[in-house]
Amino acid sequence: MTKAEIQLVRALADKRGRTQHGLFVAEGEKLIGELRASHLRIRKIFALEGVFEGPEVEPVSPRDMERLSQLKTANNSLALVEIPRHDLGTVHADEELVLALDEVQNPGNLGTIVRLADWFGIGDIVCSPGTADCFNPKVVQATMGAILRVRMHYTDLPRFLAEAAGRGTPVYGTFLEGDNIYDAPLTRGGIVVMGNEGRGVTPETARTVTRKLFIPPYPADRHGSESLNVAMATGIVCAEFRRRR
Repeated sequence: MTKAEIQLVRALADKRGRTQHGLFVAEGEKLIGELRASHLRIRKIFALEGVFEGPEVEPVSPRDMERLSQLKTANNSLALVEIPRHDLGTVHADEELVLALDEVQNPGNLGTIVRLADWFGIGDIVCSPGTADCFNPKVVQATMGAILRVRMHYTDLPRFLAEAAGRGTPVYGTFLEGDNIYDAPLTRGGIVVMGNEGRGVTPETARTVTRKLFIPPYPADRHGSESLNVAMATGIVCAEFRRRR
């Protein structure tokens, strides 16, 4: 393993480095095994002796894996994977359920939301530029492989939502003044907007929402926590949409 390879892997811990090289890092035998069976292209695999075989595999020592790993505890393998590019024009929110993330900044929350989308059969997530990078190493690990099946898009979110609403696509969002999600009519397709962990949906994005929903506490008049974690709220909303189908 060369010094240049070590420097490359370390550069990919930063978004700027990932953008420059068009690569992200995935660690662990299970995840890399799924990657090898997916449509994504693996540029290189560094692995302990006997873990993987193939022309793209470079055997390394346990000490070298510790130097390469971006996790607290080094795994037995690490792959350099080409970042996929998905066409926003293939998102058909009038027919299918789509998630939109407005400034969701915690990598753990983003990774969990990607897993939820995969679980509930949601193929596209559209993100504002201020949302965490989905190829951040922490996000990739948190998705547990779901990042391979969910198409991630970053764009001017208010414009995307306004254009969708203009075509008659329902744009849902969760608000304290919204309608009880368990009573409100829900459509087969549409866009569900989830907001920032602390501030919620930004005012510019909120203006594009055509149907406001509220997740009620139990009992309805109970005064407990001020809000739900954004990933938890996403799971509840997705489950209710799918239950209706």
